[in-house]
Amino acid sequence: MTAAIVQALLSHWRTHRLLLATLLIGIALATGLWSAVQAINAEARASYAQANAQLALGQFDELRDPAGDIPLSRYVDLRRAGWQVAAVLEGSYRVGGRNLRLMGVDMVAYPALPAVIDAEQSTNPPDPADILTAPGRLLVSPDLAPLLREQNALPPILTTTALPSDVILTDIGVAETLLNKPGAISRLVVLPDQPHVLPPLSEIAPELERVGPASQIDTAQLTDSFHLNLSAFGLLSFAVGLFIVHGTVGLAFAQRRGMIRTLRALGVSIRRLVWLILAELTLLALIGGALGLVLGFFLAGALLPDVAATLRGLYGAPVTGQMSLQPEWALAGLAMAVFGTLLASGHALWRLSQLPLLAGPGLQAWRSSGSRRGFTGIAGFALIVGGVVIYLSFGGLIAGFILLGGLLTGAALLLPLLLSFAISQLARTAQGPVAQWVWADMRAQLPGLSLALMALLLALAANIGVGTMVSSFRLTFVGWLDQRLTSELYVTATDNQQGREVSDWLRPQVDAILPIRSVELEHETGPLFLYGVVDDPVYRQNWPLIASASDVWDKTMAGNAVLINEQLARRANLWPGDDLQFSPARALKIAGVYSDYGNPTGQAIVSMQQLNLISPGVETRRFGIRMDPGRAAEMAQTLRTRFDLPRQAVVQQAAMKAQSLAIFEKTFVVTSALNVLTLGVAGFAILTSLLTLWTQRLPQIAPVWALGLNRAQLSRLELLRSVLLAALTACLALPLGLVLAWVLLTVINVQAFGWRLPMYVFPWDWIVLLLLTLLAAMIAAALPALRMLRLPPADLLKVFANER
Repeated sequence: MTAAIVQALLSHWRTHRLLLATLLIGIALATGLWSAVQAINAEARASYAQANAQLALGQFDELRDPAGDIPLSRYVDLRRAGWQVAAVLEGSYRVGGRNLRLMGVDMVAYPALPAVIDAEQSTNPPDPADILTAPGRLLVSPDLAPLLREQNALPPILTTTALPSDVILTDIGVAETLLNKPGAISRLVVLPDQPHVLPPLSEIAPELERVGPASQIDTAQLTDSFHLNLSAFGLLSFAVGLFIVHGTVGLAFAQRRGMIRTLRALGVSIRRLVWLILAELTLLALIGGALGLVLGFFLAGALLPDVAATLRGLYGAPVTGQMSLQPEWALAGLAMAVFGTLLASGHALWRLSQLPLLAGPGLQAWRSSGSRRGFTGIAGFALIVGGVVIYLSFGGLIAGFILLGGLLTGAALLLPLLLSFAISQLARTAQGPVAQWVWADMRAQLPGLSLALMALLLALAANIGVGTMVSSFRLTFVGWLDQRLTSELYVTATDNQQGREVSDWLRPQVDAILPIRSVELEHETGPLFLYGVVDDPVYRQNWPLIASASDVWDKTMAGNAVLINEQLARRANLWPGDDLQFSPARALKIAGVYSDYGNPTGQAIVSMQQLNLISPGVETRRFGIRMDPGRAAEMAQTLRTRFDLPRQAVVQQAAMKAQSLAIFEKTFVVTSALNVLTLGVAGFAILTSLLTLWTQRLPQIAPVWALGLNRAQLSRLELLRSVLLAALTACLALPLGLVLAWVLLTVINVQAFGWRLPMYVFPWDWIVLLLLTLLAAMIAAALPALRMLRLPPADLLKVFANER
C-alpha cells in the first residue's frame, strides 16, 4: 500500500517537471546564500585558529605591563626567582608598503613552534646557532618570502608553510634590532611546568598583571562583530529564499488536490499521507540542499578574496582568501535546507491534516481570512515593540540585532494589512466597472501573494538600508580622507639618521614638515597607539573632531590635554573632560574626540613634547610634507633618487587616497552582492506565487472574459496587477529601509566597529531601485500573462460547466 502511495505522489513531479525544478531551485538558492556566508565565516575562523596554533597564542597565561613594554631586567628577575617564562617582542613592521606583524620570541625558552620544527625538518635545515646569533634568520611563509628578499638590510630568509602570510617570526634579539626596541619585551608567556614553590608575583614584579587565555584579546573575538553582520545578512537571504519554497509547495498542494481526494477515498489515512509527504519533502530538501552547497561553495570562493582583504585591512586578521571544504558548514547547510523546507511547508501540512474527508486543498480551503490577517498584523506590531523594548532594556550588539530582527519581521507581518488598507483606499477612487474589478480582484488575490510580497519588502528594505549605509559611509569616508590626508607627500626614512637628513634637506624647499611619531602602549581596551604632533595650522583647520572642549588645540599643544579617537572613546566611555591614564603616574585630560574610520584599535594624539615625556626616544622616520601640489610628483622622484629610497617609501596623497578608496570598495562588495542576489530571489518568489495562483484564477477571470474583456486585455491587467502590488510594496519598503539604515549606522555600527556615521539620503538610488523592482515584477508576471494570452476559450467555458 505504501509503495503505491509513494508512486502516486512521485508521479506528480514527473508530470510537473517545471514545478519540481522551481522547488529545487528555491531550496538551492536559500541554502546557497546561507551556506556561502557560513563558508566564508568558517574559513576565516579556521584561519584564525590555525594562526593561533602556529604561534602558540591563547594557550598559556601571560604577564603584561599595563603601562607598556616590560624591561629586560624584569625578565631576568623573574627567571632568577624560578619563574619559567618566555619573552615575546612583537610589533608592526612595514615592508614594501605592507604592514606585517613581526614576532620575536626567546627561541630557547618559548614552546616548540610548528614553523621552527618545519624548518628543522626541511631538506636543508638551518644550524640552530644561526637562528640564535647575529644576523639571525627570519621565518616567513612562501608568499611573503619574495617581498622580504628584495630588502637588502634584512637577515637571511627561511620559508615555512606553518606561518600566516603576514607574520615574520624570528629570535627576540633580531626583533629588537628590526623594531628598534633594545631591551624591550611585549609580554611574557608563563610556561606550564613551574616549580612547586614560587615567590609571589607581587614581590618580584608588582606592576605586571597575569592574564589567562580566556582574557586575551584574539583575532576571532575582534572580528566577531563582522562575522555576526555577515550571518545576519545570510539569514535574511535564507528567509527570502524560503518564500520560494513556500509558494512552490503551495502550488504543489493545489495541483494535487484531486489526487489527495482520491487517495483518501481509497482508504489512505491522513496521518500516513502527511508522513509520506513529509518524507518526500525531506528527500527533496536534501537534493536541493546539496545543490545549494555547491552553489554556496563557488559563491563563497568568489567573495572570499574581498572578505579576506576587508579583514586584513580592518583588523589585520590572517585570512588567506582561499576556499577549502569545511565539514561543519556543509552539514549546517544541509540541516538548514531540511529545516527551512519543513518550516516553509509546515503550515500547508498542518492545514492538510485538518481538512475533512474528501475535501482537498482547493481555493476556499486555503484562502486566508480577514481575521487571520488582523492577527498577523497584531503579531507584527508586537514584534516591533518587543525589539525596541529589548534594545532599550539591555543594549549591546546582540540586542541591536534583536531590534533589527523585530523591525524587519514585524514589518513583514504588517505588510498584508497595510496593503489591504492601501488597496481599499485606492479602490474608492476607481471609476468604471473594470477599474473597480481590478482593485477588488487585487485585494482578493492578496492572501496568496502576501508571502512573496513580504520577501520583496525584506529584499527592498535590505537594499535601501544597506545601500544607504554604504553610500553614507562612502561620502563620509571621502570627506574624512580629505581632512586627514592633508599633506601632499608622505615619506618614510630607513632610520632616524636618514630621517634627520631628509628633514634638513626638505625644510627650505617646502611649506611645512609634519613629523609622524608613534608608540604602541597597553590599555584596558587593547593596544593604544599614541601619536605626537607639532603645532601646525593644518591640524587646527582640518582635523575631524566629533566632540571637543573649549580651546581644544591650545590645551593639546601645550601638553595639558590629549585627543582620542572615537573607537577608544566608545569602548572606554571616555569623553572630553575625562582622564586618559597612560601609566599609574601619568594621566592627561581629554580635550576632544576625533573620527577614525576603519581603524579597529584605540588611538590618541598628544603634543610632541608630551610624547617624549611618556615614551622617550621614539624614532622619527615618517613625515608628512606640505607643499605646492603641482611639485609633489617631481619632489617624490627627487627624494627617491637623492636618498636611495624605495618607491613605496615616498607616497603621494592622491595615490594613498586611491588605495584607501579601493580597500573601502572591497570592504562592501559582499553586502552589495548579497543585496543583488536577495532582490533576485524575491523576484523569483513573486513568480512562484503567481504560478501558484494561476490554477485558482480561472473562476475569477472567466466571468469577466464572458462579459466582454478579451484575453489580451486580461493579460495586460495581470501585468498591471503585479506592477501595482510591487510599487505599493516598494513605497512601504522605503521608510522601513531608512529605519534599517538608521539602526545600522547608529546602533549596529557603533556596537560592532566603534564608530558612528552620519546618515545621508540618496533619492536617485531609490528611483533606480523602484525601476528595477517594477521590472522584476513585470518579468515575474510575464509567464502567467503569456499563459492567459494563450488560454483556449474552451478552458474558460468549462468554468461555467463544472462546479468549483
